[in-house]
Amino acid sequence: MKKIIIFSSALAPFFFFSQEKERVRDIEEVVFQKKAKKKVTDLSTTVISAKNAQQVASISGGIEGVIKTLPSVNSNTELSSQYMVRGGNYDENLIYINDIEIYRPFLIRNSLQEGMSIINPDMVSLINFSPGGFEAKYGDKMSSALNIYYRQPTKFELSGEASLIGGRLSTGFASKNQKLSALFSGRYRNTNLVLNTMKEDADFNPQYMDFQSYINYSINPKWNVSFIGYYSKNDYEMVPKKKDVDFGTLQQPLKLTVFYTGREDDRYRNMMGTVSVNYKPNKKWSLTLDNFAYQNREREYYSIASGYMLQTFDPVTGDPVTSYDAGGQIDHARNDLFVRTLGSQFKARFSPDANTDYEIGAKFEKERLQDLTNEWQLIDSLGYSQPRNFVLPGNLDASSLELKYHISGNNDISPERISAYAQYSKKFYWGTSRMFVNAGVRAQNWTFNKETLISPRIQVAVKPDWDADMLFKLSGGVYYQAPFYKEIKDLSGNFNSEIKAQRSYQLVLANDYEFQMVERPFKLTTEAYYKKMDRLIPYYIDNVRTRYSGKNNATGYAYGIDTRLFGEFVPGVDSWISASYARIYENIEGKGDIPRPTDQRFRFSMFYQDYMPKFPSMRVNLTLVYANGLPTGTPVTVDPATNLPVFDAQYTYQKTLPSYKRVDIGLSKVFIDQGDNQATGSFWKNFRELTLGVQIFNAFNIQNTVANQWVTDVYSNYVYPVPVRLTGRFFNVKLEFKL
Repeated sequence: MKKIIIFSSALAPFFFFSQEKERVRDIEEVVFQKKAKKKVTDLSTTVISAKNAQQVASISGGIEGVIKTLPSVNSNTELSSQYMVRGGNYDENLIYINDIEIYRPFLIRNSLQEGMSIINPDMVSLINFSPGGFEAKYGDKMSSALNIYYRQPTKFELSGEASLIGGRLSTGFASKNQKLSALFSGRYRNTNLVLNTMKEDADFNPQYMDFQSYINYSINPKWNVSFIGYYSKNDYEMVPKKKDVDFGTLQQPLKLTVFYTGREDDRYRNMMGTVSVNYKPNKKWSLTLDNFAYQNREREYYSIASGYMLQTFDPVTGDPVTSYDAGGQIDHARNDLFVRTLGSQFKARFSPDANTDYEIGAKFEKERLQDLTNEWQLIDSLGYSQPRNFVLPGNLDASSLELKYHISGNNDISPERISAYAQYSKKFYWGTSRMFVNAGVRAQNWTFNKETLISPRIQVAVKPDWDADMLFKLSGGVYYQAPFYKEIKDLSGNFNSEIKAQRSYQLVLANDYEFQMVERPFKLTTEAYYKKMDRLIPYYIDNVRTRYSGKNNATGYAYGIDTRLFGEFVPGVDSWISASYARIYENIEGKGDIPRPTDQRFRFSMFYQDYMPKFPSMRVNLTLVYANGLPTGTPVTVDPATNLPVFDAQYTYQKTLPSYKRVDIGLSKVFIDQGDNQATGSFWKNFRELTLGVQIFNAFNIQNTVANQWVTDVYSNYVYPVPVRLTGRFFNVKLEFKL
């Protein structure tokens, strides 16, 4: 029997597609093999270089900073590591570390509060990202799946980073026989200097720190035990003083002046631990048992009173001519959340030959959610609390003082969640064309809402025997947004046990074209997709917080096209250009189609790396993003009968935010390179790498808008959208070393 081994291109994310032009006939068995640590069977996956993630200039974090340059991903704030994919919101993305699902903090409403991502770029070896149409082994969410694998050191190492906004120290080692390896890393960040570039007078003290460990022990060639530990502490303190916002038009320039008193004090504590046991009796079988625990404590406390004045000015002289409104506002919250998840998952892979895989998995989770919510807002305009019936000035308003809204809840539940999946993957020849099929189904049951979800999924790919290196892919299935803390919490602050999972029917058609240009490899990827959705829960987005209505009373659909040109624009380093167009609509209670708050439309992004040919130690990377503004500016109205927010305002008034435009630049000088260590002296010879860099965040000093603050003119009841702007230009100096 003749056997052929085919190695894939470095650009191809799948383990069997190569640029090889050899014609093969009458083959009994064909083995497709990839040079990779992890076997990739998901056709929708984009493999991202961990080195690129470490190089990118990004405030929010390396991994997410790179992901936000992909065509299907959108974000309108640089301070957050969260992102939206193909019209989905921040809650619709799966995140895994070593196949263990992780959670982000739940109460965060402002990107300033968020701190660092849980993913430490210095510990990463492999990044797999799927923007949709992913395989059955990934969980029940409607948008994307990000799977991160941490690396195992092979010898002693010590690396660190120090900059104006924080630092990192990592160390790792391995035993002489390579049976034991360990990697530890601690990070600290304080973004006070970055936040001070915003045009407001406030005292910020945002401090974020975390510690992670990854330990592996190989008992023998068949048995392996590993442990991942994580602890993070995020503290955000803010004392606002004054803010001036200029907005409006040339013909009607407006200015909002706000004076504050009070403070905000938020605390977030996250912990995670996972023990994994891997058993590989032979080359065909692989068994894994993961036991994990996750705990999250969050506290959001603030009491802030503000007095404001809204004025317009003469466009020629600049003198104030009209005062539209003067009033005050009090925002108050005492929100506490405790989330704990304990569970185990079992996975098995059987590969009877190199071209076939059978995979099954089952997971059990015991959850505990304790939620205490007390949140309200009082608005006063010229002595009148809002909302109120209009009374002519000078007449007595005998109505009682009313809050704009009041959300109060005390919830304590301990549900259980069971999920399982089975999938089959096969690589084969169809005539002279190479084929791949991945078909599977997953199921989930949650005892809180007593709902069982069944999610079939399929992926098919064909690589025709053409001179042009083309790959065609088709994937789709049924994808659910399994409800959790945010989805089950209604507008009154209580948990709704009648809520159901949102559902999406997805179809993705894609093409990969690999070619040579100027004697360098390039890859052009194009994907078109359509999503039909029902049982949707309407929501609005305030900054980075998603607040749901608590009812499955909407349907929707989304469509779009993504394209990405990836390759070596400069020899030896990867760069890419991304462009996408997407629309997403919803229909609430049959009132008609309107754009969802995440309606993306057009987006263009670039990640570019370069160096000086005569001085290769001088390096530069550039991240550029242009995206149409999101329709998240719609003011939330309040039902006078219930004193709760409602979602009717979208049909009578919508305000689109300005386009998001940003350029970040990283410049670095490599003094010592591990590949060419020219250092002299006994001390400097200990360094494998030593780099000094300058990062220019928001190079063109564009004040982007993340949300709107709504101010009502008491005379006309006109609602003015006052932009909430983000950070300005900031220069960061960074020193990195490796021993």
